[in-house]
Parts: sequence; C-alpha cells; structure tokens
Amino acid sequence: MGKARDPKSLKAVRHEAGVTYFTREAERRLFFFLTIIMLILGIVYKIGWL
Repeated sequence: MGKARDPKSLKAVRHEAGVTYFTREAERRLFFFLTIIMLILGIVYKIGWL
C-alpha cells in the first residue's frame, strides 16, 4: 500500500505523468459548479438570451 498521508497535506489537484488527479472533495466541488453552470446556461438558452 501507499504511504499514509495527512488529508490536510494533500493538494486538491495533482498532475503526474500526464494525468491529473483530484481529491474527492475537489472533484465533487468541480462537478457541482459545472452542473450549476450548465443549468444556468440551459435556462438562459431556453429564455432566448443566448
């Protein structure tokens, strides 16, 4: 197994060997904001402002 790390010492986003890794919290936050943005854009499009 890997080394035990303190959750506070982990970075939210890590890039290794061409692959980007997110912590669980950072990934949930990212997809939450993307979902909200898509919802707002859908409403704006449906209204006809876009």
